[in-house]
Amino acid sequence: MESPSPRPPHPVAPLKPGDRVLVVGGGPAGLTAAYLLAQAGARVTVFEGTQMLGGISQTAQYKGYRFDIGGHRFFTKVEPVERLWHEILGPEFISVPRQSRIHYRGKYFDYPLKAWNALSGLGPLEAVRILWSYAAAKLRPNPIEENFEQWVSNRFGKRLYQIFFKTYTEKVWGIPCTEIRAEWAAQRIQNLSLAKAVLNAASIQRRSTKIKSLINEFQYPRLGPGQMWETCAEKLVAMGAEVKLRHKVRGIELRDGRAVAVRCETPQGEVRFEGEHVISTMPVRSLVRALGSAAPEPARKSAEGLRYRDFRVVALILDEENLFTDNWIYIHTPGVKVGRIQNFNNWSRAMIPDAGRTCLGMEYFCFEGDGLWSAKDEELIALATKELGQLGLADPKRVVDGTVVRMPKAYPIYDAEYRGHLECVRDFIDGIDNLHPVGRNGMHKYNNQDHSMLTAMMVVWNMQGAKHDVWEVNTDFEYHEEQRLEPQKSPGAAAS
Repeated sequence: MESPSPRPPHPVAPLKPGDRVLVVGGGPAGLTAAYLLAQAGARVTVFEGTQMLGGISQTAQYKGYRFDIGGHRFFTKVEPVERLWHEILGPEFISVPRQSRIHYRGKYFDYPLKAWNALSGLGPLEAVRILWSYAAAKLRPNPIEENFEQWVSNRFGKRLYQIFFKTYTEKVWGIPCTEIRAEWAAQRIQNLSLAKAVLNAASIQRRSTKIKSLINEFQYPRLGPGQMWETCAEKLVAMGAEVKLRHKVRGIELRDGRAVAVRCETPQGEVRFEGEHVISTMPVRSLVRALGSAAPEPARKSAEGLRYRDFRVVALILDEENLFTDNWIYIHTPGVKVGRIQNFNNWSRAMIPDAGRTCLGMEYFCFEGDGLWSAKDEELIALATKELGQLGLADPKRVVDGTVVRMPKAYPIYDAEYRGHLECVRDFIDGIDNLHPVGRNGMHKYNNQDHSMLTAMMVVWNMQGAKHDVWEVNTDFEYHEEQRLEPQKSPGAAAS
């Protein structure tokens, strides 16, 4: 897997006293940047196109029930992020034990994979095949690791890859594993191999809490992750910032090579806002579209080549409690479309207003415009109810209500062409010193919430005189990078 050639440092315009900063997007990255900038005395306006704050980390609400768009653990090794979480939310964090398992053909398997659990659950004949396949991969690994299939097969063997990785991954992404870049696997399946799983299972080495995939307890806002960002917005307003909902940024104006204004689509029509800096969390493709003819043709063409996976969650309310102990279950069983199931009772009981009931989040991965995306809510609720029974997780007759939430562009896709497209767009964006892309979609990087926040922090620190390479932040950042994580103030920076 080749790394791109090193880039020269991206020039960043300094933050001056009284500067107006326009923040596009009210998710974790956008609100983090806004919060730090407001503390530094900047005049900040946040534009969120929907009525909900938090982006993919929002907490939806339905008849008093609160549920995540996916599940969002609050665990990080990035100390500035940890401090900011507690500064914003204080005592509203609870500690939640982690349990997640794989459902495969009527059986449960621990996730992360444990050798004895996986091998014994699949039976002796399949166990022999897996071990033989693993030994073959160790003796003659594939010398090329360009895609997901090659990367995982080299570490777990081809047989285990086919059972526990291939079907689920292709369900999530909607493309063959051979088209998914190996770097995505390297980010999401960190520090794990079948050999390490064997050692853990045999208690030869102590279970490590430094490996993110193995963390067995995490923090969580009492009312879900949206509580963090709702509270953050309240504090922003108290500091004098503006948070404008239902303001969808459609245009970003450039003058003399610098961003000078944004144009928003609002319920009252188009509104224009001027500023000295623009921080963007909007998808890279949307950002380039917003720049219009100011972007050169190669950048516009490359931006259109960037792809995204969309997401729908069907929240089912059941008149039953204590269905299973997992926070979430990965569904590898063939024959159903659901990819993952969250049990919000096991995240925080405060999110469930009615005693004796359970709220499950049935997660479906799709492309905007396909059958799952276009299906009516009642059709998706019926499908989710049917599949819940098909999997044997609950009696469908116990489902008493449900609702559906759409989340477009939830996951940036790491396909075979994405890196070339992204590099071309960066060639253009990097030349605009007061336009700062941050966050998951803003940088087309599959970052977790904490790393999305870190990109926002680094951009603010760079505006204050630091020299961080924001693009080096990824989901494995804190384990292999050595960078100073504190801001370096310049003489001209706004006072904090």
